[in-house]
Amino acid sequence: MIPFASIEDVIFDVSSALRVPVLILALVALALVLVELGTLAVELLRRRRHTPAALERATGAAAEALAHGDRAAAATALEAVVSGERMRSAVQRMLRQVAAPRGEQGMAKAVADFDLESLRRLERPRLLVRAGPALGLMGTLIPLSPALAGLANGDVQELTDNLRVAFSVTVLGLMTGAIAFGIALVKDRLYAQDLSDLEYIGASIEPSAPAAPAVLGQHPPAPPPAVVG
Repeated sequence: MIPFASIEDVIFDVSSALRVPVLILALVALALVLVELGTLAVELLRRRRHTPAALERATGAAAEALAHGDRAAAATALEAVVSGERMRSAVQRMLRQVAAPRGEQGMAKAVADFDLESLRRLERPRLLVRAGPALGLMGTLIPLSPALAGLANGDVQELTDNLRVAFSVTVLGLMTGAIAFGIALVKDRLYAQDLSDLEYIGASIEPSAPAAPAVLGQHPPAPPPAVVG
């Protein structure tokens, strides 16, 4: 039978071994959230002139170009409302589906793939929302054990050093989670706007269904006789 004291020693050793990895991961999480903040700033700059009026003008010009069979001109017209490389790729896929067999399904697939890619790009900030505070809490609790040991032994310097690390990691983790939460909210709104724009573009450039041809010798049904009161 394993003594209870030895189990406590194992848990303490594992917790102590996690101290440096947790501190490193907290710094990595902060670096990642700063990268996400930079990409968000770039995306916001790209959308400065993106307005509903610009979208209507671009889709109208693209539909007119496609009516003349000019896909290159349509792509150039829609470039004004493209927010990034992913949206540009989706628009190009949609243009290739114009007048193609099962083109409507192809356009819907392009829009759905763009939505899935947007969800994938939101995974990292959403993960940092939870990982930042979790790492901060772990970085807070791990140094408390040697800090309390230093307090018991009368070592004030060890107590001070460990508490400084614990509180610093707490602030770092909470800041990482707060920034990541704001980034996730803004990016979620931006990607939802992109999805809405793609759906509008697809509805605008999709050719109307041709009218059913008349059958030779077939006459329209006669209207019902008027009822005489």
